[in-house]
Amino acid sequence: MSEHKLSDPITMRLPTDVLSEIEEIAEICNRSRSWVFVRALKSYLAAEGREIIELAEAKRDIDDGQGRDLDELIEEVDAIVKGAAA
Repeated sequence: MSEHKLSDPITMRLPTDVLSEIEEIAEICNRSRSWVFVRALKSYLAAEGREIIELAEAKRDIDDGQGRDLDELIEEVDAIVKGAAA
């Protein structure tokens, strides 16, 4: 089993209905609330969180001049398609 370095404890307030579900899941799985939180956060980070990071990276790339003008790109693709059709 791999060891994970743990952070300092954090405090957060949750809607009571969310906390109730977390406690129910923890009890059903015979796990701690922290275990449920970590799994939920990892799932979020792998999906929506990852998308947010990738969009921010893309924006930085554009701001750094690494982007392409969409109209120019469409013209380039059209030329390739027309050349392939000839």
